[in-house]
Amino acid sequence: MSKKTISTPDAPQSIGTYSQAVQTAGTVYLSGQIGLDPKTMQLVEGIDAQIERVLGNLEAVARAAGGTFDDVVKLNVYLTDLAHFPKVNEAMARRFKEPFPARAAVGVAALPRGALVEIDAVMVMQD
Repeated sequence: MSKKTISTPDAPQSIGTYSQAVQTAGTVYLSGQIGLDPKTMQLVEGIDAQIERVLGNLEAVARAAGGTFDDVVKLNVYLTDLAHFPKVNEAMARRFKEPFPARAAVGVAALPRGALVEIDAVMVMQD
């Protein structure tokens, strides 16, 4: 099995031992993104800004892999407060179109750097 790492300066650089994304065959696995501004590597303030930044970061990695959000088939959403889940739905409705990707939402005690939300994705490239 061959695999290719995906990297872009338009999303935060890895802050650990992982790649922004890895592609194998026609599937791209996008690492979890938190609301880090890729230019400053600082966490943006507030849940709304973090959700938008997370989705923007994921979109940048998807583009770097040659895809778009239309190619995303699965998302995992991690929230430190599940009361913010409606805000995730609103942001997704602005960026994704039907058929929407499959999704899981998980409440967690904490996320890296004190983030309020993290999202990872799986993308299958169109033939």
